[in-house]
Amino acid sequence: MPIRFHNFVILTHFDLKLKIEGEQKIKKMVEGTMSLDAVIKEAVDLENIPIEEVFDNLKCTKEGLTSEEVQERLDMFGYNKLEEKKESKILKFLGFMWNPLSWVMEAAALMAIAMAHGGGKRGDYQDFVGIIILLIINSTISFIEENNAGNAAAALMARLAPKAKVLRDGKWSEEDASVLVPGDIVSIKLGDIIPADARLLEGDPLKIDQSALTGESLPVTKHPGEGVYSGSTCKQGEIEVVVIATGVHTFFGKAAHLVENTTHVGHFQQVLTSIGNFCICSIAIGMIIEIIVIYGVHGYGYRNGIDNLLVLLIGGIPIAMPTVLSVTMAIGSHKLSQQGAITKRMTAIEEMAGMDVLCSDKTGTLTLNKLTVDKEMIEARAGIKEVHFLPFNPTDKRTALTYIDGAGNMHRVSKGAPEQILNLAQNKAEIERKVHAMIDKFAERGLRSLGIARQEVPEGSKESAGGPWEFVALLPLFDPPRHDSAETIRRALDLGVSVKMITGDQLAIGKETGRRLGMGTNMYPSSSLLSENKDQLGAVSIDDLIEKADGFAGEGVTKTSTSTSKVIDSGTVFSRGGRALRGDLGENNSTSGYKTPDNLSWNLL
Repeated sequence: MPIRFHNFVILTHFDLKLKIEGEQKIKKMVEGTMSLDAVIKEAVDLENIPIEEVFDNLKCTKEGLTSEEVQERLDMFGYNKLEEKKESKILKFLGFMWNPLSWVMEAAALMAIAMAHGGGKRGDYQDFVGIIILLIINSTISFIEENNAGNAAAALMARLAPKAKVLRDGKWSEEDASVLVPGDIVSIKLGDIIPADARLLEGDPLKIDQSALTGESLPVTKHPGEGVYSGSTCKQGEIEVVVIATGVHTFFGKAAHLVENTTHVGHFQQVLTSIGNFCICSIAIGMIIEIIVIYGVHGYGYRNGIDNLLVLLIGGIPIAMPTVLSVTMAIGSHKLSQQGAITKRMTAIEEMAGMDVLCSDKTGTLTLNKLTVDKEMIEARAGIKEVHFLPFNPTDKRTALTYIDGAGNMHRVSKGAPEQILNLAQNKAEIERKVHAMIDKFAERGLRSLGIARQEVPEGSKESAGGPWEFVALLPLFDPPRHDSAETIRRALDLGVSVKMITGDQLAIGKETGRRLGMGTNMYPSSSLLSENKDQLGAVSIDDLIEKADGFAGEGVTKTSTSTSKVIDSGTVFSRGGRALRGDLGENNSTSGYKTPDNLSWNLL
């Protein structure tokens, strides 16, 4: 402790050491903030610069960060999650009383209690209490339903909170993905969800499933140095990555930000506002005329005139309509909950029921998001005995199975990329042209192919090289439609709802899916909607193209939202459905958007 003599303070060695350490810590934090300022402002393109420059800009190394550095960066960048706007429950409850119809009811209540005195009579407390009870019932029903839905959705998302294996203080540990910061070193392996935007370090290439972000049904190969996005899934491989963006700064976060900033007023609210405005205008005109007649012409007393005005004010509005509508939508919300749906906004029920156009994601919504053999195969595996299985590896790009058939003979079969399997075959020269023609034919329909070859193993040993390989088949692979998609689309069309497919997958795959589901093949690449490609459309306007198209496919679907909003502005009730929140045709441009978390059967309306 400091020793005081009169007005002098003598610092002990321990106090001086604490002071110096504190000043150094503050100086370090200030320098760290200044050095990462370009990263905070996103002035550096961390996705494309060389990996060495990524480490320089993030002020980190391959040995990871320390706990102190992590805490400093959490203060700078925030947590790795999408912050939801906190809303006062009291204000939310009162918000259900803030609309034109409620204003008229509130005015009638005030008139009944405040202005109805005089002429030897007391205020009309019965009307006052009745109106207030109706207002409270209406607000309570809506508040409880939406609050319960919000709690259910929050609980669901909490259960989905991912973990990450991160290198800190020189040790690997498992942490909540929400505490990751730029500069963290994270280990990614098969089955992991990428917890933040990152760049791959040294190692073998990864197979990444980006269908939750881009709609591509096929995994993409990512090599060391390339970037991966938060929310995608590792399908093959293991590697370390350096985090370059978290939270709202990720690709996923920026797409979610579009949804949060929506200012679109729903169709249901527009109808209620129109009814309320009409009632207000009608009542105002009626009251002006009545005031002139009863006071100016007939000379009624103040109290008798107030009674007449109160009757006109209360009788001129559908006073029970908000309550009836709230109860009706609450019943609809309850029925949806029995089907495993969470209604986050009650008015979405009416909006979905009144939609004209439904834009649906393809991968995982219309399809299963599982590549399967396109045609059913005869199962012969039951009659064999497996001896040895060689798993897939990136060098050979194939798998192999050695087995013994029912007669006791040993064989080996291999499956993999058609070119690799074709190179094994002894009859390659004879069948190469035919195989390539079949591959091209499948590709035109959006089908990927796997080659199959087999050989006899007369030596009877799994280690033996075996006889010559024979190319025997091509397996077409496709992401098949869900069992109920075609029926759902048919019912929507019967109800007069136009269904359009919006996907980031290839155009050929989109057309093939549309053909199988009966929703049409009149699909266009997303580039058709961009202004620089308008010359390719000839005399067809973008509005007509959007209205007549069965869907849009390919990269760049994000840019189509501006054009599609023109259809919405023309009066079309527009809805978008999909598995996950994506950057394509965002919900901020939809009259009633809804989303479902990946790999779940829940629907959020």
